[in-house]
Amino acid sequence: ILQFLPALRPRLVFSRDDDSGTSGSSGLSGRILIVEDDYLASGEMEAELTAAGLEVIGVATSAKEAISLATAERPHLVVMDIRLEGSVDGVEAAIEIFNSCGIRSLFASAHHDPETRRRAAQCLPLGWLAKPYMMSALVEAVQAGLRELGRSSDES
Repeated sequence: ILQFLPALRPRLVFSRDDDSGTSGSSGLSGRILIVEDDYLASGEMEAELTAAGLEVIGVATSAKEAISLATAERPHLVVMDIRLEGSVDGVEAAIEIFNSCGIRSLFASAHHDPETRRRAAQCLPLGWLAKPYMMSALVEAVQAGLRELGRSSDES
């Protein structure tokens, strides 16, 4: 019976290392918007950031949705993928969010070539996280971004 099942190919989305240093209070508070069109990846990102004591205000899968959520919810920073659903990419979305709301992005993408970085420079990225990455690296990058923005646990 099993021979008739289609062969499943495993696909690396993210790998997880140990949980040391990724959970609990970091002394930082932050409202984070995740922009990622891979459902499994965004779910894991949301779980890890929440476990680290951060508030995920939403997950967007397209540039249009990201801009709308950023405008309505005013996160402190955006974790932005480059390739998204629709015709507008994450760089264009990050630029629009920065220009209209003043909110900066941390790019988390496999697309980080010099031309993409050049295009994104105008929105003052908080950093670049190359896929695939460990979830602890995502948490650390978000925490570093919040420190750069001056976010501490006694601020709202």
